[in-house]
Amino acid sequence: MPRSIRRSAGSATVEFALVLPLVLVLVLGLVQVGLLVRDRLLVEAAARAAARAAAVQDDPAAVTSAALAAAPGLDPARAGVETTRVGERGSPVTVRFVYEEPFRVPLVGWLVGPGVTLTAQAAERQEFG
Repeated sequence: MPRSIRRSAGSATVEFALVLPLVLVLVLGLVQVGLLVRDRLLVEAAARAAARAAAVQDDPAAVTSAALAAAPGLDPARAGVETTRVGERGSPVTVRFVYEEPFRVPLVGWLVGPGVTLTAQAAERQEFG
């Protein structure tokens, strides 16, 4: 092989070794963003399901279980449901679902912190009372 081809192959290897960590961090960040978007959609679905359950019954345990059933991928230990009722039948009931989302992808938590708090709020009209 001529010398110029060998030099060019060596410089390509060095450039690849310098760029690979940056590309790896970028790919891991994109995976974490995808997981956050997925969990955000689950949090919104949980808030809607909890609001519907709160509209038809007054049991806080049933509201919480409806929220967790609507979001099967979330850790129940990190979730919280807050219900606010105003008035009687026909009045609004508002449910706020809070989820402490940890960063699950390696290196991302080390770079930006331990996690984020995802919240969603939904309201329905009370059908009892």
